[in-house]
Amino acid sequence: MSEPAPRETKRFLNPDALSPPAGYSHVVEASAGRLFYISGQLPLDSNGELVGAGEIAAQTRQVFDNLSAALAAVGASWSEVVKLNYFLLDVGHVQTVRAIRDEYVDTGRPPASTLVEVSRLARDEALIEVEAIAVTS
Repeated sequence: MSEPAPRETKRFLNPDALSPPAGYSHVVEASAGRLFYISGQLPLDSNGELVGAGEIAAQTRQVFDNLSAALAAVGASWSEVVKLNYFLLDVGHVQTVRAIRDEYVDTGRPPASTLVEVSRLARDEALIEVEAIAVTS
């Protein structure tokens, strides 16, 4: 007798009543699993040194690498990320950020996302900070 297939713990939805999303899901339903909240990650290396001063691409890559390390620390992966919150000094960098993000997330089932332009981050040299929520089964 075969084992039942595991129940899907996440559904990615884009209701017809909402505008078509550009690279994110409007709604992610997550059930039955372990929930992880990952603090906003700055573009800092493991020694706390800023990576990519003045370079949004280098800083974004470091932020996503930091998020990858945080996910790995709890046995999670990018396929289990259900929400990303972005904080940028200049929202005009969104295309660069999305291009790098797309190297990490499942673009067929992208996480729900929020992007906010801010006047300042915790480190003056930082151009970006990203936090994540993941759900594992």
